[in-house]
Amino acid sequence: MPNRKNKPLSAGQLDAVARLFAVLSESSRLALLQLLHAGPQTVNQLVKASGMKQANVSKQLAILHDHHLVKREREGTSIRYEIADPMVFSLCNLVCGKVAKDAKCAVAVFHPEI
Repeated sequence: MPNRKNKPLSAGQLDAVARLFAVLSESSRLALLQLLHAGPQTVNQLVKASGMKQANVSKQLAILHDHHLVKREREGTSIRYEIADPMVFSLCNLVCGKVAKDAKCAVAVFHPEI
């Protein structure tokens, strides 16, 4: 996983990358990020849009916030969340491209008639 002109990452840097991937490995967190891609939303709005329980939404948002993927702002009695770093969507697009490519290869191997 070289970067910066192919200079290898240190053990600490690799750990940081692994932690970010671990945060993004939970589908409910990805669903919340996807909902926030459209713009800032309150916890209640995210609960309604996601179909998740309020406690789970709050827990997942806290994890996303702790990893600087979302930011929050209090608005009266509500907390509004928004994407902190849109780079996360570039990463998601790369992963989705990989998944789509792998799916096409699997179809070609197992169903060449398609």
